Amino acid sequence: MDALTALHTRTSANLLEEPGPNKEQLNSLIQAGLRACDHGRLTPWKFILIDSEQRADFGNLMVKAKTAADNGCELPIDFALKLKQKPFRAPVILAVAAELKEHPKVPEIEQILSAGAAAQMIVTAAYAMGLGAIWRSGSLMFEPTMREGLGLDENHRLVGLIYLGTPKVSKEAPHYKVSDYLENWKS
Repeated sequence: MDALTALHTRTSANLLEEPGPNKEQLNSLIQAGLRACDHGRLTPWKFILIDSEQRADFGNLMVKAKTAADNGCELPIDFALKLKQKPFRAPVILAVAAELKEHPKVPEIEQILSAGAAAQMIVTAAYAMGLGAIWRSGSLMFEPTMREGLGLDENHRLVGLIYLGTPKVSKEAPHYKVSDYLENWKS
């Protein structure tokens, strides 16, 4: 698939199954992410692989992070079980974080946006390779327990979780009219 076709037709795949990407495909996906816009060449990205065998532990981390977010209050059993199952929505998960660096000309927001751009490059590359991918986020992205559980420190900001696998169904990209989103500046 050529680049413009991938960019014009990419859709998220929320129903994923085995197989997930192999090592060669994962390396290619990360290589795509490393081409994201990067003011000052700070390379403010970090990618953490959560493979099939680690999904149960990651589900437990999600419960722990949500419990901490709720000031240590025990979660209802059905909600905790649902949260534990979220990592099983895909064979492989990539956590994407911005690794913030002090720089006189590149503010934190640009570094976070760069990590987001890297995530988007990965999702688009997955689509171009025939893999399914969906970028998920939510309030747990901002919880110190989640960050620490992924081995990140205070200078990291999670920007999302990319779920990867084989799409169970294919769906057509919605059609948008460029004219609905583009306007000429009037000085």
